[in-house]
Amino acid sequence: MELKQYFRVVQKKWWVIVVIVIIAMVAAALKSFYFTTPVYAANAKLIVNQFSGDRAASLNASTIQTSIFLINSYKEIIRSSAVMNKVVEQYPELGQSPSQIAAKISVTSANNSQVMNLVYEDVSYAKAASVVNAVSTVFKEQIPNIMNVDNITILSEADTTISPAPININPVMNMFISFVISLLLAIGFIFLLDYLDDTLKTEVEIAEIMEVPVLAVVGRISRKELKKSTRAKTIPKQEAGDSQYASIHQ
Repeated sequence: MELKQYFRVVQKKWWVIVVIVIIAMVAAALKSFYFTTPVYAANAKLIVNQFSGDRAASLNASTIQTSIFLINSYKEIIRSSAVMNKVVEQYPELGQSPSQIAAKISVTSANNSQVMNLVYEDVSYAKAASVVNAVSTVFKEQIPNIMNVDNITILSEADTTISPAPININPVMNMFISFVISLLLAIGFIFLLDYLDDTLKTEVEIAEIMEVPVLAVVGRISRKELKKSTRAKTIPKQEAGDSQYASIHQ
């Protein structure tokens, strides 16, 4: 199929593409605005610094590297029952079980960085901020008991006074993605319809497929032209003296 034929297929079924794209974008908008529960994320930052006390004076590249290695262990310790149980015990107002908090909290760190980023997601931002702050505080308190070192400092806590936007609702992006995907699917759909359509529509197709010469072609007649033709045939020609009432000329 040549490029012109592809263009003709798209030009012939353009309304199908428009309908599919509009339906998909409207569905994406309805899903974003009315059928998506907003989820909020609150984060707190911790830094794994040098050891306290006399060992702090020996800060060098090796101690920083050791702190970075400790972060991998701390990521697991934060989700452990030793920390989660303390969070629930000290902050019963959160109304969360240790397993629920451990399942929703995530701990990340940038490469070659001593900073740990704690993120907690919930349908309420205020609750998410309270939980992530509670986990940060308890983790800082429990590390000396677990690791026999006091090298955790809270850089920043989640601000409980702000009202951020939900992280899972972006109508513009959702509609744009819906537009692109539906456009591709619609184009593929009309090409599938054209592929499954075995009717021959032009004399060129007949000559190419059947390999026979075309002797006659019936022209396409639109409904408007057909009505005009039918109306012209049903109206008889009025000849002289055929009128219902003859006029008398004196």
